[in-house]
Amino acid sequence: MSRIAQTFEALRTQGRRALIPYVTAGDPQPDVTVPLMHAMVEAGVDVIELGVPFSDPMADGPVIQQACERALEHHVSLARVLEMVATFRKTNTTTPVVLMGYLNPIEVMGYAAFAEAAARAGVDGVLTVDLPPEEGHDLVVAMKDRDIDPIFLLAPTSTPARIARICELASGFVYYVSLKGVTGSAALDVDAVARKVAEIKTVTALPVGVGFGIRDADSAAAVARVADAVVVGSALVRRIADNVNDETSIRREVCGLLAAMRRAMDGP
Repeated sequence: MSRIAQTFEALRTQGRRALIPYVTAGDPQPDVTVPLMHAMVEAGVDVIELGVPFSDPMADGPVIQQACERALEHHVSLARVLEMVATFRKTNTTTPVVLMGYLNPIEVMGYAAFAEAAARAGVDGVLTVDLPPEEGHDLVVAMKDRDIDPIFLLAPTSTPARIARICELASGFVYYVSLKGVTGSAALDVDAVARKVAEIKTVTALPVGVGFGIRDADSAAAVARVADAVVVGSALVRRIADNVNDETSIRREVCGLLAAMRRAMDGP
């Protein structure tokens, strides 16, 4: 059983939901990332989603676009992100790490070489935003051969047939994008999310995580009532941007928000 599956199974038996933060690797400085990953674990997160900086992050709004730009100024490549994961794994062998990014850097490295390097570093899952399931076979096979979970996005516009197809390929969990648009946009309609999550669960036993539009403890708690995992990204990256020259403040602000979300999700 993978680390992701173990984590969700343990949470299920506890009646709890996963808290999954997204941060961009190397933002605002490369040496900030690994200490922040450890601090987030201490704040109560269950899985870490680590963004691979990319020059054209088409699914992301301005907040994460700017985070990618800050990281790329320091030449944070896919290979360097894998080094960060390997460093994190020296002292944390239990918290799952999911890479989130775009296909181009993986194609440059090569599917088999990437999967091998990711497995060696301690990566547990990979979400490739711009890889549709129709074109994902070779990468999915390379990852599954090395026990890495391929994670796919589902959208409010996903048809039942497409949901079923994506869930056939996915493992670990599936990620439901709760909003039409880019990261950091719009307000959350929890009732609509609940209906879509229920629809997804009719075709898969995989946990369903929900992201986009989760900004604070109240929205995290609301989503936790209808999904298996809460994914928060732009709200954290915005706090990094607001404290870009102060690593201590970054950890305090990011982990403070995550701790508040954890308390709200767990309830009284």
